[in-house]
Amino acid sequence: MEEYALQAVERLTTRPAEPYDTLSVDPITPLLGAEVSGLDLARELTPQQEKEVKQAFLNHHVLVFHDQDITAEQHKRFAGLFGPLHPVALAAEDSDPYVLEIKATGESRMVAGNGWHADGTADAEPSLGSTLHITTVPAGGSGGDTMFANMHLAYELLSPAMRTFLDGLTAIHDGALPWTAAGRTPPPEYDVPRNEHPVVTRHPDTGRKLLFVNAPYTSHIAQLSRAESDALLQLLYAHIARTPLLHCRVRWQPRTLVLWDNRCVQHHAVWDYFPHTRYGRRVAVEGTRPQA
Repeated sequence: MEEYALQAVERLTTRPAEPYDTLSVDPITPLLGAEVSGLDLARELTPQQEKEVKQAFLNHHVLVFHDQDITAEQHKRFAGLFGPLHPVALAAEDSDPYVLEIKATGESRMVAGNGWHADGTADAEPSLGSTLHITTVPAGGSGGDTMFANMHLAYELLSPAMRTFLDGLTAIHDGALPWTAAGRTPPPEYDVPRNEHPVVTRHPDTGRKLLFVNAPYTSHIAQLSRAESDALLQLLYAHIARTPLLHCRVRWQPRTLVLWDNRCVQHHAVWDYFPHTRYGRRVAVEGTRPQA
């Protein structure tokens, strides 16, 4: 590993552990993710519990809560601690506008999230984060994991020259791309979002820089030719997918809820359980426009 990369990792892994009085926080890896215990999300959190959960969220970016028997309303209440809820695009008229069902069965020919991405980056204001509550895991309890990747670290592990180059670039994010990649056309009632965001943004709460491009939504880098843009984006996507140090892996159990920071984390819902069924509900939180 290059010296600048070693320094970045050492800086992150030698920070003193945060003290928590009302919950337990056990890191999944030294650089991403933690399992949180001592909370019942069916109950309203105390002010101190809320403060500590939010601090753990900023520290670890992905929080895992096992054994949570919660209703959709309790799920929304917990997500709402982080901000206004983000409505589901193309929600059915008879469904909750803030709850998205995530389901795959033996009849599925594709599944949501099967590839590295951040949610809805074509929006003018992509979501702050998501909370996914899985209630049915694949038969036998194997498969259906979700992988997460740390975009702060993805940026920091690049060479200084590459970071300097990326800092001045912007990229077009197009909400039609996932549809066209699947050989489909967006429905006429869908107001397809298309927005330009910095390639390198700063986390609005911590100010830390992070890499903000992803394969499903990023069309091209505005300042480069298409050939240059394609080559650079493919390099960055390979870096995200093939650098294990960036990753943590969440192994779902029934009644597990995971909260992740969509601003600085990408995720990949691994579809390795066909033809078995996996089911859950996702509630997202409104975000802000990404800033360089």
